[in-house]
Amino acid sequence: MDEMFALLEWPAMAISLAAAWWMGSKKAGKRIVAFWMLIVGNLMWIAWGWGEAAWALIALNIGLLVLNVRGIRKNEDS
Repeated sequence: MDEMFALLEWPAMAISLAAAWWMGSKKAGKRIVAFWMLIVGNLMWIAWGWGEAAWALIALNIGLLVLNVRGIRKNEDS
């Protein structure tokens, strides 16, 4: 099981980085996709952090997940 968690680290980083790129779009639809990508990345980081007992990382990503949900709601109004 620990090996499965370890496999999440690099994909989580790649998804988060790609989402940050998409976040710079002028189109609300692309920004919403970026927020969803960030949420997937947050969930992956939370799972990875759980396997590594990285509690601060988990807390950070829970907070970021909430902010990403807020971002989706604000961009849907655009």
